[in-house]
Parts: sequence; C-alpha cells; structure tokens
Amino acid sequence: MRVFFRTFLFLALACSPLRAQSPGAPPQASSQQGGTLTLTQAEALALRNNPQITIGKLRALVASQYVREARSALLPTAYLSVTAVDANPGSRIAAGGLNNPILFPRAAAGATVGQLITDFGRSTNLLSSSEYQAKAEDQNAAATTAQVILAVDQAFYNVLETKALVTVAQQTVEARQLLVDKIKALTDAKLKSDLDLSFSKVDLARGNLLLLEAKNNYQTSLAGLSAILGYPDEQDFQLLEEPAAIAPPALDVLPLIQQALQQRPEVIALQEEVQSTQKFSSAEHDLWRPTINALGVVGEAPVRDPHIPNWYGAVGVNINIPVFNGSLYNARAKAADLQSDVSRQKLADMRNNIARDVRNSWQDTNRAYERLSVTQQLREQASLAFDLAQARYNLGLGSIVEFSQADLQKTEADIADTDAKYQFQLSQIVLRYVTATPK
Repeated sequence: MRVFFRTFLFLALACSPLRAQSPGAPPQASSQQGGTLTLTQAEALALRNNPQITIGKLRALVASQYVREARSALLPTAYLSVTAVDANPGSRIAAGGLNNPILFPRAAAGATVGQLITDFGRSTNLLSSSEYQAKAEDQNAAATTAQVILAVDQAFYNVLETKALVTVAQQTVEARQLLVDKIKALTDAKLKSDLDLSFSKVDLARGNLLLLEAKNNYQTSLAGLSAILGYPDEQDFQLLEEPAAIAPPALDVLPLIQQALQQRPEVIALQEEVQSTQKFSSAEHDLWRPTINALGVVGEAPVRDPHIPNWYGAVGVNINIPVFNGSLYNARAKAADLQSDVSRQKLADMRNNIARDVRNSWQDTNRAYERLSVTQQLREQASLAFDLAQARYNLGLGSIVEFSQADLQKTEADIADTDAKYQFQLSQIVLRYVTATPK
C-alpha cells in the first residue's frame, strides 16, 4: 500500500506541469529559501499553487455552463430581424425548390419568439443529466484536492524522516571517527594491533557511505516537496514537526470501510455519474416522443409593394412526430443504456477497490503501530549490547570484531526505530485519506 502511494506521488510530480512564475501566481523561489514551514502551511501552499487544483475547479465551472446550456431548451427564444429585398416586382422563384413564392421589393423589421411547449420529458432529462454531471465534477475536484493533500503530507514526512536519518548517520560517523582516533593512538603506543585499526576504519567508511546515502535521500525528498508546493527550484525548507499523538488504530475495519464508501469523493462522483447516465438514457428514449413548439412573429414593413399590408403578425403551433429515421434513435437509446451499465459497473469496481485499500491501509497501520514497540525494544537492547561490547573491548576482554558487530547492530536499530516512527505517521495519513477522515 505504501509503495502504491509513493509511486502515485512521484508520477504526480512527473506529470503535473508547474505553473509559470508571475505576479500573483506561486511565490518566487527566493522568497522561501531557508524559511520554516509547518505541515499546515505546506498544505495551504499546495492548494494555492498546484495546477491540478486549478484544473479541477475549471472542470467544475465548465460543467456548470453545460447545465445552463441544457436549461436554455426550456426557456423561450426571441430575436429581431431586419430584412430588405429588391426584386423584379411580381416575379416568382421558379427553380430550386417545391415552393413558388412571389417576390416583392420591401424593407421590414420584426420580432420572432419561440417556446418549447413539451417534448414529453426529453429536455428535463437532459437538464437533470447535466446537473448530476456538474455535481460529479465538484466531487472530482474535491478528490483532486484530497490527493494533493495526501501527496503533500507524504512528502513532508518523507523529508522529516530522511533528515532524522541524516542525524543518525552523522552521529554514527562522529562516534566512529572518535573510535578510529582512539585506536590509532593506542596502535601507535603498541597497545592495539593494526587489525583493530583496520576494522575501525572499515566501520568508519561504512558510516560515511551511510551518511552520503542519507544526505542524498534528504535532498531528493526535499526536491519532491518543493515541486509539489509549486516551486521550480529546490527550497531549503526548515520543517517544523508538529507533535502528533500516537493512538492505536481502530479495532474493527468494517466501520472504516463503511465510512469510506459513504464519504470518499470518488465514490460520490461515480454515483452522480450513474444518475447522469440514467437521465441521459431516458432522454435518448424520449426521442421517439412528439415535440410541440409554439412560434409567434410580428413586424412592420414601411417599404413595401402596395399588395403587402404595412404590418404582419402570426402565431402557430408545430408538432413533430418521429416515424422512421433508419434506427438512429434506437441506436442512440441502446448506446445510452450500455453507457449507463458501464457507469454502474465502474461504481461497483470502485467500491471493491476502496474496500480493499481501506483494509490494506488498516493492516499497514496496525503493523506500523506494533512495530513502534518492537523497534524501541530493539534500540534499547542494541544500545545495551553496544555498551557491554565497548566495555569488554576497553578492558581487553572482547575483540574488535565483537565490538564492530555491536556497533553495526546499534546503528541498524537506531535507523529502524527512526523509520518506524515516521512510517506510522505515514500509514495514518494514508488511512485518513482512504477513509476520507477529516483532520
């Protein structure tokens, strides 16, 4: 589970283009060089600067305009017309059509008003479909926000963990350097052998390699955090770790799964999409129903032939009844039904995946919580073993191999205990995300 979300984090960094620096956009890189940063501040920066947040909001706005577009079919339409014609008086259009109207020179202006009386539910179903789709886009925007917050939290704690590991590595190197200096002095005084000095130098070299790797991991995690926050350059943030209570995870996973299925924005979005496709399917079936429209026109012709009155006006009703169209409406209705089935299956698949993710995350959190006490005991025992091995070596009762092994075990225990602390925090972050638990 942890590997999946770390993979998502790095993919998001690789695929999300950074917004260009401009006045009023993301802050300039130099403004945060060396500044302190809390988790709350980091989340606020990401929500303001990350392009994915803006994309989600824009898509929701686009969907709201589609709602207005669908609603316009239910409202009256009106337009003004101005027409001027110069023609051979009394002539008729004789070719190009079945009609045969008389042409008169004229100049006139008028207005036309049209109103849909009823199409037996098609337009209202289309409107409902667009409204559900707009709600789905709102939930998709909320899901994007949650994913960005998750990425920020993970990157923030990754920086804290790698920095703590750098501290452990530095302490290890300093302790081993002191040991090398001490054994060298004893070797020069012929109180220790060259073998002891060689072993101590090997341990020092291992410590330096550990320190180099820890520093590289720290810089990589810091670059990842900077990118998520919208900075093109790596920022030397001084992260402030907020104290977090270590509480055992819930005893039963079923309530967490139920909570996730009810609150996850991805699930709500798919539910709205299912409703949208069902309404659209109903609208496509309504194509076979009649359409009744009313039309009214009125105007005046100040320049006209004497045979034409100076004003005109008419009101009419038009009824269209579909009879045959080469099975077009049948195909559209069938396609809409199938798309509705696809949406329902996607929702079922999403529910199954969320239940799996919650269960896996809950198990990871349990394992990480139990690991806290185990690594703490390991660290205490390794420290005790190191102290005993050091005392034996100083008294000449133990070998350098025994002391070197104890030192290695102590370093590994320190690293494991530090890693366990932050991995528990990360597992809690992931569990809150998959269950849509507010902070």
